[in-house]
Amino acid sequence: MSRSQRRVELTPGYLLHRRSFRDTSLIIEFFSREHGRLTCFARGARGPRPRFFGLQPFEPLLLSWVGRGEAPQLSGAEPAGFAAALPPASLMSGFYLNELMIKLTHQHDPHPELYELYDATLGELRAGGSPDPVLRRFEKRLLDLLGYGMELAAEVASQAPVQAEGFYRCEPGRGVQRAEGGSPGAVSGRVLLSLAAGEVPHAPADARAARLLMRAALDHCLDGRELKSRVVARAVAKLERSA
Repeated sequence: MSRSQRRVELTPGYLLHRRSFRDTSLIIEFFSREHGRLTCFARGARGPRPRFFGLQPFEPLLLSWVGRGEAPQLSGAEPAGFAAALPPASLMSGFYLNELMIKLTHQHDPHPELYELYDATLGELRAGGSPDPVLRRFEKRLLDLLGYGMELAAEVASQAPVQAEGFYRCEPGRGVQRAEGGSPGAVSGRVLLSLAAGEVPHAPADARAARLLMRAALDHCLDGRELKSRVVARAVAKLERSA
């Protein structure tokens, strides 16, 4: 088979984004376990007699395509078993995960461990409950797997272990440095140690500090690119407050 006609059959994947193309087709972005993130043309996917069914986000799929280029042709898509729908309260979190996956991964770069993380995180969101700790764990592990992770358990200059009762400043690209309690950007050592251990603090002030810390780390990797899911979430929160 020629390079231009490479065929992949029934590989596990998730749809991350879809947009209309011409009259009856879609351009889909998905993340597969064995092949990483890809863009495919799904010809005939729209209209009165769509060629493919189940091309929806957050549902595990078995995907097939043909072609070896930047945008091969989707040739098959079917459910990979049953998965409950995300609760309405978790939908925005799901779109946030998808946007991070699109903006922080590279095309055609396999990441089986990241695929397993994404799949497990969707499972946690399906279970309901507060999405915040689920998202913090995903953000931290995502950065680690992509090589953007920070050493949170030791000071960058001295390599002295972070103390739970101490205060630190943690700047992306510069690491952890000792700080005075109450100074701008100071974070409790217990927050850093929780995140370093793959956990999320429960106290409201600590949970907020963890969210701001992970946001700064992600913003550093995004290099100024705005996340649309954040904009929408802020608008929804504003409407809820005004109501």
